[in-house]
Amino acid sequence: MTGMSERYTAVLNRIHDAATRAGRQPNDITLVAVTKTWPAETVLAAYEAGMRHFGENRVEELAEKRPYLQNQRGITWHAIGTLQSRKTSLAADHADVFHALDRLKIAHRLSRDLAANGRVADGRWLAVFLEVNVSGEASKSGFPCVHWDTNATQAAALRTAAQQVTQLPGLTLAGLMTMAPWDADPVTIRTVFHRTRQLAGWLQAELALTQPLQLSMGMTDDFEIAIEEGATHVRVGRAIFGERHQV
Repeated sequence: MTGMSERYTAVLNRIHDAATRAGRQPNDITLVAVTKTWPAETVLAAYEAGMRHFGENRVEELAEKRPYLQNQRGITWHAIGTLQSRKTSLAADHADVFHALDRLKIAHRLSRDLAANGRVADGRWLAVFLEVNVSGEASKSGFPCVHWDTNATQAAALRTAAQQVTQLPGLTLAGLMTMAPWDADPVTIRTVFHRTRQLAGWLQAELALTQPLQLSMGMTDDFEIAIEEGATHVRVGRAIFGERHQV
């Protein structure tokens, strides 16, 4: 992990510059350090370098690492990958934020598990982002939203899902998450992020929410564009840790 602190500082500087270009405050953007496939010792080193938000694609990996850092204060654990039905209890037990809620079945199971483990009763509710597929790629998960502004069915489906999530004990609707196409040109990437921001604004108005919905979008190759288009959470791994550790 030689150079991790320097790479982390470089990412923070890029976040600052992108926010400044957009007329935003850098402190309004949460950097989620994606530690998937890296050992818990690396997460501890990242903590010591100043990182506090950690993201894992596989919830079972999050469940393994969290106890290792249980004595470290101020950590927020983000489950950022699609969740299988049989693993919702792991997310309910170990995640603070879930970025990839892509169907109501998972929402209902999470609510049930959060009630069972006591988090509903003690107020440690799970913040969730609805995953939306704005690019239209068949390979991507999420609520179909490529034509949300012209297709009433798509818009209504997302609105209904969001309404139900807000009514489920244990879940707090944080916002929307999306991913841009791989290897796309900057204009295409920017369009996806811009339309997701518009979608969040529309949904906020539809639900009469008093607080703006947050936006989880942007990874190593496109997080600066995402910030310029309104991202509040960026999920960055390779730019901080280098090439992915193989397991």
